[in-house]
Amino acid sequence: MTVTKGESAREGADDKGDMTGAAAQGGSGDGYVPSERRLERERHQRARARRATAVAALSTLVTAVVLYLVVVDAPGWPRTKETFFNAHYAREALPKVLEGLWLNVRLLAVCGVAVLVLGMLIAIARTLRGPVFVPLRVLAAAYTDFFRGLPLIINLMIVVLGVPALRLQGVTVDPVLLGGTALTLTYSAYVAEVFRAGIESIHPSQHAAARSLGLTNRQALRYVVLPQAVRRQVPPLLNDLVSLQKDTGLVSIGGAVDAVRAADIIVGRSMNYTPYIVAGLVFVALTIPMTRFTDWVTARMDRQRDQGGAL
Repeated sequence: MTVTKGESAREGADDKGDMTGAAAQGGSGDGYVPSERRLERERHQRARARRATAVAALSTLVTAVVLYLVVVDAPGWPRTKETFFNAHYAREALPKVLEGLWLNVRLLAVCGVAVLVLGMLIAIARTLRGPVFVPLRVLAAAYTDFFRGLPLIINLMIVVLGVPALRLQGVTVDPVLLGGTALTLTYSAYVAEVFRAGIESIHPSQHAAARSLGLTNRQALRYVVLPQAVRRQVPPLLNDLVSLQKDTGLVSIGGAVDAVRAADIIVGRSMNYTPYIVAGLVFVALTIPMTRFTDWVTARMDRQRDQGGAL
């Protein structure tokens, strides 16, 4: 509904008159009475909201029905249902998968902390200035380039299968520890670039102001630059954490009995793939809250930035 300038002015006058009348009747306890035009506009907005909700619900229902019919009417659906959606094997797999999921959760907690610490150190090394730090910057850049380019699955195979083959004294052959090491090596390279982008996004005047107040370079980095950089990079860091949570399932290639390996054991015995569906749904159920939390944090920081708040 288009409102012209004259209509807007008349509406404002109506509202002003209503408010003036309400103020004049304040002694009698009467409240504010909105104008007819405002009531009409609110009714129109409510009607539009109801129509939009109805259209969205109808389109969603139609889409779901079409997809259901396409899948169910497929020639191979009966066999697929028996192989991938068997209730008996789902009930058998769920307790084992949940038991193995505890290993994935522990890996996420330990590797997440290790990734943040190592990624921060690499990012700081890449942002150091001065000719004396050139070797450190080169090594940090080579590390990030190598592990960001190396597929995670290959990194896991090299570490989990290659390290035990060396038969080094004092080096663990536990597939859980080796798998966690491979995850840390790969994800720390990605997180390092996230931290570096945050550090370089801080204006040099912040560092200069800290130095003018008597802070050393180390103190300026610790108390002024890093806190601002980390706050700005919280959303991408949380996204990396979500990805790490999913990729903890890859440690099963070394024989670690996590949620994926627990499902694989049942599949190998029964030749039914329903346990894989169960494991996938368990990971999805664990990932969705983390994803929604990431979206909430991102939206909150966007609102603060739009309102001129601290980042």
